[in-house]
Amino acid sequence: MSKLTAIRIIHTIIWIFFNMVFFYMFYAVIVDKIDKYVWIGVALFTLEIILLLVFKNNCPLTIIARRYSDSTKENFDIYLSNWLAKYNKAIYAVFLVAFLSLLIHRSLN
Repeated sequence: MSKLTAIRIIHTIIWIFFNMVFFYMFYAVIVDKIDKYVWIGVALFTLEIILLLVFKNNCPLTIIARRYSDSTKENFDIYLSNWLAKYNKAIYAVFLVAFLSLLIHRSLN
């Protein structure tokens, strides 16, 4: 297995994990069952945002993968469609704002 393939697999597993966390958080806030796991999810996403800010809007795995590829495709470092890899951050941002708005609303009532 090449190093780039290993990075792509790890990156994809992390992406799937974050989707599972996010879907749980969104479900929990919709059904108004805000528990410690929601707050753990918020902490994980906060860490993810901090990492993106520190690495200038790049995932650290993307930076490492660049060492092994000169591809200009958005999905060179992850097993996602090129379109989804390109718009992933924008999609997450919209859903994260919706989630946080609902979480704040639920928490204040």
